[in-house]
Amino acid sequence: MINLKPFQRYLLSISTGLLISLAWTELNLGLVLLIALIPLLFVEEFFYQHKENYSSVRVFNHAYIAIITWNIASTWWIYYASFFGAVGAVVINSFLYSFVFWQFHVTKRKLGYSAGYISLMVYWCAFEYLHYNWEFEWPWLILGHGFSHNIKLVQWYEFTGTLGGSLWAILINILIFRTFLYYKENQSKFNKKVILWIVTISCFIGIPISYSVYRYYSYQEIENPVNIVVTQPNIDPYNGKFNSRNVTDQLNIMLNLANSVGDSNTDFFVAPETVIPYDIEEENINETEEIQYIRPFLKKFSNSEFVLGSSTTKDYRAGEKIPSSARKYFKSDIYYDSYNSALLLDTTDDVQIYHKSRLVTGVEKIPYTEYLSFLNSLAVDLGGSTGTLGTQKDRTPFASKKKNLKIAPVICYESLFGEFVSEYVKNGANLIFVITNDGWWGDTPGYKHHLTYSCLRAIETRRSIARSANTGISCFINQRGDILQATKWWEKAVIKGQLNANNKITFYVEFGDYIGRISAFITVLLLLYRLAFNFKKKISKS
Repeated sequence: MINLKPFQRYLLSISTGLLISLAWTELNLGLVLLIALIPLLFVEEFFYQHKENYSSVRVFNHAYIAIITWNIASTWWIYYASFFGAVGAVVINSFLYSFVFWQFHVTKRKLGYSAGYISLMVYWCAFEYLHYNWEFEWPWLILGHGFSHNIKLVQWYEFTGTLGGSLWAILINILIFRTFLYYKENQSKFNKKVILWIVTISCFIGIPISYSVYRYYSYQEIENPVNIVVTQPNIDPYNGKFNSRNVTDQLNIMLNLANSVGDSNTDFFVAPETVIPYDIEEENINETEEIQYIRPFLKKFSNSEFVLGSSTTKDYRAGEKIPSSARKYFKSDIYYDSYNSALLLDTTDDVQIYHKSRLVTGVEKIPYTEYLSFLNSLAVDLGGSTGTLGTQKDRTPFASKKKNLKIAPVICYESLFGEFVSEYVKNGANLIFVITNDGWWGDTPGYKHHLTYSCLRAIETRRSIARSANTGISCFINQRGDILQATKWWEKAVIKGQLNANNKITFYVEFGDYIGRISAFITVLLLLYRLAFNFKKKISKS
């Protein structure tokens, strides 16, 4: 029987939050996730063993203490961009994860240990799958993302994606906790069952890590080199990019950087998100001043193509379907959409355009805008277009006219979504270009987290990545997830290198977040079983 005083329960709850947050530091402590939930599991077990004396809601309260500690310690830096955004992200995300943990406890109370601990794994993974795919998505703290500093240990993400990491971490926590509990209940004796538990835990930890280390050191990229130049203009997003600096001045910085290292062998130049910061019309994009300004550079490097970010707009003609994201011109009946876009430019007039489609809640979109469009005016203004932006349905790669390959243009926040990025690869992408502007958060852990998540996308898809960040960190990432030629934070920079294009499809690309879908299915079955169990109990009592 576990007996914990109130201060011990609070201390254990806080300990779980602090332990989880260690995985989001630069200390390479992702493995701490394999034990981080154990203190909270002790608290939950206490309330389970004393369920006659305590309401199940007590577990929610302690889970909330643990998870809000983790959220504050790991994402406090959001306040640099928006204080209310930081509070909203921390409070709401903590509530949702705590609700999941509470439902595990309720299931355990009703259906017993085995169903209870299965429910913890599937409820958690099902929720994280939801957190990737609904309007309030916030996958920054997906548990599997906590291994992003430990790429040698998670090369198997090419089979499972980050949800595999979440499932692995929760499973190991449960196994260690249950082994310790059984050991203590049997008066600290090492019997055959304890030894079997220890062997099982060792296998579940050792086999994935051993395979991953082997895969990391044995993985060989197929030689298919592409020459790429990545620019980092380093324009302050608060005091230069969107308010005071002339657009041509900004383009000059980018083009001068590119010109300084580009040559006739350069296949691609890459520039950051919204390097063209003000809206340009897509219908007449070749006539816009900004595109015309870049044309002489493209003529000089006629063998090259240029991928860059821009704010764009599109007008809707009479009779066209008007999406919920569209807005009206002032004193006009004409509707238009604003986009955060990526462009591919070459020496022809054919400009390829991709519209960012995973938008930052509260900045680039209002959730369920078809019902809550009146809240668009409350969107946080971080430069460029605000309110709910337009998106596109398909993950359409850019098709190179110079080389026989396709490029996935991944814009900023989109690089957090594994299955989303894999859809580009399904559609033929051989390389990934991540363009972003991470300067909103200052010199905090935020931009470092964002960088390492791209390493996981490289492993999941086995695609090389060129990353262009306005204020850093820009780099190349190979197919094993290694960061190459990383620039420094908050300085003008340009890097030049070769990446290998790849045509092979990984298991994860083929099947996506199947762990999340299976978990969601089992979650529904468990909840239905709980309802049936409750109904049966009521009938038996009557």
